[in-house]
Amino acid sequence: MKNNSNDLSRRSFVAASVAGSALAASARSIAAARVPRVIGANDRLHIGMIGAGGNATGHMKRLIEIQEAENTEIIAVCDIYQKRLDAAAELTGGKPYHDYRRLLENPDIDYVVISVPEHWHAQMTLDAVDAGKHIYCEKPMTYNIEEAKRVRDRVKQSNIKMQVGVQGMSDDSYETAQRYIKDGKIGKVVMAQIDYSRNHLDDFWDRPYDDDVRPGENLDWDAFLGPARKRPFDPDRFFAWRRYWDYSGGIASDLFVHRITRIIKACNLTVPSRVVATGGQNFFSDSAAEIPDTFNMMVDYPEGVSVLLVSSMANAAKIRHIIRGHEGTLEFTKEGFTITRERLFAKGCGQGGAKAGAEECQPIHHVKTGAEDTRLHHANHHRAIRFNEPLKCDVDLGFYGVLACSMAVESLRKKRYLAWDARREKVVKA
Repeated sequence: MKNNSNDLSRRSFVAASVAGSALAASARSIAAARVPRVIGANDRLHIGMIGAGGNATGHMKRLIEIQEAENTEIIAVCDIYQKRLDAAAELTGGKPYHDYRRLLENPDIDYVVISVPEHWHAQMTLDAVDAGKHIYCEKPMTYNIEEAKRVRDRVKQSNIKMQVGVQGMSDDSYETAQRYIKDGKIGKVVMAQIDYSRNHLDDFWDRPYDDDVRPGENLDWDAFLGPARKRPFDPDRFFAWRRYWDYSGGIASDLFVHRITRIIKACNLTVPSRVVATGGQNFFSDSAAEIPDTFNMMVDYPEGVSVLLVSSMANAAKIRHIIRGHEGTLEFTKEGFTITRERLFAKGCGQGGAKAGAEECQPIHHVKTGAEDTRLHHANHHRAIRFNEPLKCDVDLGFYGVLACSMAVESLRKKRYLAWDARREKVVKA
């Protein structure tokens, strides 16, 4: 795995410069920001899609499936690759745009779905807030922590409803688990463990190239790069951008953000105290990818909870997803979760199971009513816009996920044990 300190320094400088400019622009625009349209219960929500790649196309299809029930319509689509833009316009009937800023100027759009590479999330979100558009932004909420702070603060200063695309939060298991944990059903939480692993044959996270792509003709390569380091066109960077640090945090920001957000919600955690990560290209050593194929992170929280996340791109075997308490264990399952008492605290419970009538001995089974489903996640967003229903993954929860995962990426790349200075909201050496 490449770890060029000069490249890190340059990337940090570029990020800081862009951040400073965006912050100043955001500050100037607060007073001039448009107020979103007041939407009645029966009013149709008009959607603008920013991005038309594979993930974005999945969102379009799911939104079309529920558009009648939800009274919504995709009226605009945007992409920098003409072939994808044409396909999105044909699929949705939406007006095509090459530049997302022109799409945001459309007064008929009520909210936008941002499904683009991670390094563009923050700027597009900030611009959407200034345009008075509600926002559904794919995970992670932003590429880095400084951007996440700005997005969180800016959205909170507005009347915008922003849903972060960790769709697993529309499974009610995690908020229900939080209630059981608060009620002391597993005692003091001490540790959680969770994974997200996959397997690949020849290389990991590679994508087939589209031979039709022609930079300068049907693809705006400079627009793709945006705030990232300027480079000549590379089809792997365009079609498999998650493999490169310029545009993604790899396993941490694409996969672990799903997992850590669940644990944060269930355990009622917020900001970490310390983070450390390990890993590398342990199997796909000849891959062009910069990110590791093996990634593990340990996050300590000031509440005295350690969270362990493990991942391999060369072995898909799962581990148990559990939260360990001193008095019991909560295990997430396909059906929901189960809570079992630690034997030390299951007094009077026979070895073969619970004694008849002993309620404290009985396992607790929760059968989930939601699911990890983008349709449910969008529907929750629609109700938040219409009726002020609480969002399943708001900017605070989005911030906490970015914070843990970004600190892990920095820990791995700099080979450092990192801490979070909560007062200054800054990453420091542990």
